[in-house]
Amino acid sequence: MGLKVIRPFDPWRSPLCTCPRKYSLHPYTGCSHFCLYCYATSYIGKRPSTPKTGFLRNVKSDLELIEKNAIIEMSSSSDPYPPVEEDLRLTRKTLELFAKYPVRVLITTKSNIVVRDIDLLSKIPSAVMITITTLDENIAKLIEPGAPSPSTRLKAIRDLSASGVPVGVRIDPVIPGVNSDEHLIAELVEKVRDAGAKHIVTSTYKAKWDSLHRLVQALPDMASNLRNLYVHSGVRIHGYLYLPREMRERLLLPVIKAALKQGVTVATCREGLGQEFFKAPSCDGSHLVKNY
Repeated sequence: MGLKVIRPFDPWRSPLCTCPRKYSLHPYTGCSHFCLYCYATSYIGKRPSTPKTGFLRNVKSDLELIEKNAIIEMSSSSDPYPPVEEDLRLTRKTLELFAKYPVRVLITTKSNIVVRDIDLLSKIPSAVMITITTLDENIAKLIEPGAPSPSTRLKAIRDLSASGVPVGVRIDPVIPGVNSDEHLIAELVEKVRDAGAKHIVTSTYKAKWDSLHRLVQALPDMASNLRNLYVHSGVRIHGYLYLPREMRERLLLPVIKAALKQGVTVATCREGLGQEFFKAPSCDGSHLVKNY
């Protein structure tokens, strides 16, 4: 009998993926944060978070099959803490199941709802990676219209850290001309470090046609530049339009330098830029999760 919902993490066989071995698990399909840059909409469409049918039953079945001490990430493409989680508590019920098995959990989210589950996360070997792309509330509202504000996410980092739950931050994606100012990036890194973040992972925006269309529609003053950078000057890598390598290095180097200055581990995600851009035991924050 094979696995039903807990699956070996597979970033579509990207040759640039540096994630350690782990499993992925998505309690919901779709995502109510509706981030303009979302890559997942290219294959599932733009739709609100919807709970999976028979999910908890399938999770329990899969937990009987996977190996001890495995890391399960919730979630790599659909946020495990959308607004409906407040009432449905599907992610919380999943964590309650995890507490009965020798597994570890890595949460990736933009939501402060995760703070509600500190009691469970404190009992399970776990870590939380919270995405904050910018401290600018107006930019965040524009590019992440359904997600909590940056200040709300910063408070979640403080609350998690104060409770002893290891926490890191995804500064991801860095979009040229939108959230790429190096002084603002340095401020962001300092703020998340002061809030208790121990690790940062970062990457540039990698365009899909639908997400690029959304961005140029929402940012008309930047439309021409974004099209030129991605469509005319960009490089197609494993189904995405990447910025030219030199520009990616230029955009991400301020994040690396700021993180090292602040004394936190830092790495890039699916960039292939070399060791100077990878100063951590793992890219995704897995190293923050304790072993049994």
